[in-house]
Amino acid sequence: MLNIKIFGIVQGVGFRPFVSRLANSFNIVGNVSNRGSYVEIYAQGSEINLNHFLAALQSKNPPRSAILKVDVINLPDENFSDFQIVESSHEAGDIFVSPDIATCDACKRELFDKNDRRYLHPFINCTACGPRLTILKNMPYDRERTSMNDFPMCKSCAEEYFNPNSRRFDAQPVCCNDCGPEIYILGKNLLGHDAIKFVRKILVNGGIVAIKGIGGFHLACDARNFNAVERLRNSKTRPTKPFAVMFRNISAVNRECYLSDVEKSFLDSPQKPIVLLNKKIGSITENVAPNINKLGVILPYTPLHMLIFDFPDSLIPYFPDSLVMTSGNPSGVPITIDDDDAIKNFDFCDAILSHNRKILLRADDSVMDFIDNKPSMIRRSRGYAPLPIFFTSNKKSVLAIGGELKNTFCLAKNDLFYASPYIGDVSDLRTVEVLRNSIRRMKNLLEINPEVIACDLHPRYQTTALAKEISDVLGVPLIKIQHHYAHILSCMAENNFHGEIIGIAFDGTGYGTDGTIWGGEFLICDENHFERATTIEKFTQAGGDKSSHEGWRIAVALMKDFSLARELKLAFDAELSGQKFLLEKNINCVASTSVGRLFDAIAAILDVCKVSSYEGEAAMRLQVIAERSDKNFSAKFMTTDKIFDDILTRRLNGENIFDLAKLFHVNLAEMTTHIAEELSFKTKIKTVALSGGVFQNSLLSSLTAANLRRRGLKVLRHSMIPANDGGICIGQAVHAMNFTD
Repeated sequence: MLNIKIFGIVQGVGFRPFVSRLANSFNIVGNVSNRGSYVEIYAQGSEINLNHFLAALQSKNPPRSAILKVDVINLPDENFSDFQIVESSHEAGDIFVSPDIATCDACKRELFDKNDRRYLHPFINCTACGPRLTILKNMPYDRERTSMNDFPMCKSCAEEYFNPNSRRFDAQPVCCNDCGPEIYILGKNLLGHDAIKFVRKILVNGGIVAIKGIGGFHLACDARNFNAVERLRNSKTRPTKPFAVMFRNISAVNRECYLSDVEKSFLDSPQKPIVLLNKKIGSITENVAPNINKLGVILPYTPLHMLIFDFPDSLIPYFPDSLVMTSGNPSGVPITIDDDDAIKNFDFCDAILSHNRKILLRADDSVMDFIDNKPSMIRRSRGYAPLPIFFTSNKKSVLAIGGELKNTFCLAKNDLFYASPYIGDVSDLRTVEVLRNSIRRMKNLLEINPEVIACDLHPRYQTTALAKEISDVLGVPLIKIQHHYAHILSCMAENNFHGEIIGIAFDGTGYGTDGTIWGGEFLICDENHFERATTIEKFTQAGGDKSSHEGWRIAVALMKDFSLARELKLAFDAELSGQKFLLEKNINCVASTSVGRLFDAIAAILDVCKVSSYEGEAAMRLQVIAERSDKNFSAKFMTTDKIFDDILTRRLNGENIFDLAKLFHVNLAEMTTHIAEELSFKTKIKTVALSGGVFQNSLLSSLTAANLRRRGLKVLRHSMIPANDGGICIGQAVHAMNFTD
């Protein structure tokens, strides 16, 4: 008899039913069970059948599973008469939790099959799809430890659940129209299909609806209706930040966007992320994603989404095949997950479509771009979190709180680093409470008791205060890690790189060890320490928080002559005089090396964007116009202050702003490469890591990486972990693993 232990994503993906069916096909007797951190199998049969069984376990495993390790030992035979799925029990060890999985094709076919008993059932699922992380209380993954425990199975569902030949054999969220959760319109006596028809009518007529999904609420309206989109913008206080669009199907996506094979493979994957695609001129109204050339595209990933698009009513010929589907949250607050908050937050909506299945852990949609035809994760959340990354480390347990913006946190144990779903910006106290509760739930779910707490170096971050609070409660050490060092470590961890590296971290804001604002850093580092080898030229950043979104202020600070600011009409005279006063008197000023702010300044002098309404707007718009230039520039090495002066002079001489935007990218890439090459020559280090939000700019990232490779250097970039602040929690955890008292 064999005792087989299988580690990986093997819970919540139909693995035990798969094992049972496979055992029966090979005349194997024994049992299979969840053990919290792994699946355990006792298999008894002939030697040849056991060998075939063991091979098939790893070659024919369910498509949503991921086997990371298999341990096998021989034991004496026992008196098994058949093969059974036995009651789960708990054992300590590494835990792998399945993310939520988009509705599979088989369930979608049943959803619209009039002869199926789950016809038009808004919560249809099977072992291959449906909610996982967001409904899970603790491991092992069984129905009684999920929010589906509130819905006892009817006789028919129970028969499928216990039938080894059923697709829903041991599928924990299994339910049907008779025993599953219920959808309803808040404040109205409208349930089930009547609620769906009501929402469809509102959307056809240009209204706005809040819709509860797997990981939280969305706000939806017709993406072709300018007035509806504008009303949503005004209601959400979101002047220009792009909205995501959910399309009925791939055909509709192709009509509105350019779609490569690799982009399609992720867009239509079981994870169903939002994918940023190049726009065509189509029917989507311009105010969905103004001033940029990309559209955030997502396909329906729940049965409720599919029913909203294709419910068989009289509206079928008129219903739009594209809906704005943006996160349902007030500005600066995490996505809404319950009815009470929905009523408070969405009073501007024409209807709120909700349901009574509890969301236990928020999970916003993941967002993905592509650089050089490879994924570049912008926001890692639903569908991907909390899948761990592997990075060989000291055997320790760590909680890394992450950053203040785009917050995610990381729980790490031994060689596994679990990044949480997206939390958001932690400047609002409501978000702090969500972060605190999410840490508590994930900590219990993953059974990690931190021995060290890690956070950002910034003394005034809410995350720093929370880290101190948790450290005091648990009585464990707290270590503070410099922001850009954490960026580079996260890139190293994603690429499983150990040893010394040249790290280039470009972003908007990070607190430096000298108390100034860093953001254009060249580091020599490994997992234990870093050295700030050099940086871009320092400049004065005046105006406090305003300077982070008013790029004209940075441009004024970089100019040698204030009259040029008037000539370029960067701001009103009173604003310019005020800025000059701050700079001359050194009031509300700080030294800065932020490449993100340099992008803002260039965007301002080129009259692309002087004031940003959301983080990164100026840089995004600058890239858009740069990509419209067809000139091939020969780059020459210049420092960043010289690059700015050169662009300013050319602008004053009336040169084309599209060409100047491209020239800025080309020269910045060349400067970055030149400095890295010099550092490599001095240190003999041949590997360079690129991290920080600025390297989400595909033009700069591609140019820089190509330059570095031509100089004979190996380049590490992010792919499935964000280059922005959403990834730094992993870097913090890597360094904390090496902490010693």
